[in-house]
Amino acid sequence: MFETEKEREALIGRLSEDYRKNNFIDPHVYENYKIKRGLREPDGSGVMVGATRICSVRGYVIEDGDRVPAPGQLIYRGIDVNSLLKGYEAEGRCGFEEVVYLLLMGKLPTAQELEEFNSLLASVRELPENFTEDMIIKAPSRDVMNKMARSVLALYSYDNNPDDISLQNLLRQSIQLIARLPIIAVQAYQVKKRHYDKESMYLHVPSAELGTAENFLHIMRKNQKFTPAEARLLDACLIMHAEHGAGNNSAFTTRVLSSTGTDTYSAIAASIGSLKGPRHGGANLQVCNMMDDIKKNVSNWKDDEEVLAYLCKILRKEAGDGSGLIYGMGHAVYTLSDPRAAALKARAGKLAEEKGMGDEFHLIESVERLAGTAFSQVRGGDKIICANVDLYSGFIYRMLGIPTELYTPLFTIARVAGWCSHRVEELSSGSKVIRPAYKFIGGKHLYVPINNRK
Repeated sequence: MFETEKEREALIGRLSEDYRKNNFIDPHVYENYKIKRGLREPDGSGVMVGATRICSVRGYVIEDGDRVPAPGQLIYRGIDVNSLLKGYEAEGRCGFEEVVYLLLMGKLPTAQELEEFNSLLASVRELPENFTEDMIIKAPSRDVMNKMARSVLALYSYDNNPDDISLQNLLRQSIQLIARLPIIAVQAYQVKKRHYDKESMYLHVPSAELGTAENFLHIMRKNQKFTPAEARLLDACLIMHAEHGAGNNSAFTTRVLSSTGTDTYSAIAASIGSLKGPRHGGANLQVCNMMDDIKKNVSNWKDDEEVLAYLCKILRKEAGDGSGLIYGMGHAVYTLSDPRAAALKARAGKLAEEKGMGDEFHLIESVERLAGTAFSQVRGGDKIICANVDLYSGFIYRMLGIPTELYTPLFTIARVAGWCSHRVEELSSGSKVIRPAYKFIGGKHLYVPINNRK
């Protein structure tokens, strides 16, 4: 039927035009029917659709029916995440594995329970026999997140009991995925580098003596070396990204799929697909690209007036990527502050000075400090806007020498702990398939015989 690719593309182009003519939805429809787009209330808060014991995200308080800005809080199982970080730092150790235990089990482990849990993670960290060769090396992908999702789905075939949704089996699968995703991510990157970038790859074996952050640096770096300070900073990033409430897009994806009774691998692969989206998990890379653009076009990084003028150009779509967005600023829930951004900022400065990146760190601080003024000058009003976690996480990854292709995968490596916790909770306490309603506005039409259609 089609002699050339050009003819096929031409037909697809005509189909696209037909779709646009027949499927436009006037934005006023949402107002007229009081449809809560994005499952959001008119004030921007989320529509209440369930209950959870896992996590609370707080960025404002309600007083007399109005939203009042408040310092941000991120609370895991009733414990402020900042108190967790400070506790681990006081004890001179990494804490991500303990956070995983807390999110899954609902309590902090004793020393013996944590030791046993770490041993369990270490015992399942290596991938199944021939998995690397058959699923990663032989089927490379340009995108590490895509390869992670495909690999998670492939693990179904290596599981002797993949569809059982009993609590014990759910915990087994969750622990295996949490342990294995760092290995999958690094191996997928190395294979991508070899196949598409024509560079050498190296596949290091994880160490049973190291935790998640340490093992990531151990297998990611060619020389396998890292400092305790580097490991603890990466560990802090993992802790801050481990969970963010049941309503964030990827966690809700986990709960939607889990409510159907589907297998763990399908649910988690779908969540990876959700996080892959640039509106969700890919923002830290956008921040890095924005900062590179600012560094290139602002001659004096210490000149507030010059930095502010360039931020205003970004907002007017005269600079940057043309989106009119200052990436890393603003959040759907947090108003006065994002506790994750504050925590990472407080821990990044020292290492930045040690690595000779202090000027870049201070430029990021300037962007955070001046963004609100830029918004006021360009768009008017006195909107409160705070830095979000992405403003500093990408910079930290860059300081640690982590390739940009692994920024969003690192988010996945941390967030899978939250996803698995929500899956277990949904299957343990949920009783209905999640099914929101959509208003049909297509009208009524009669069947027209094919020869009478125009």
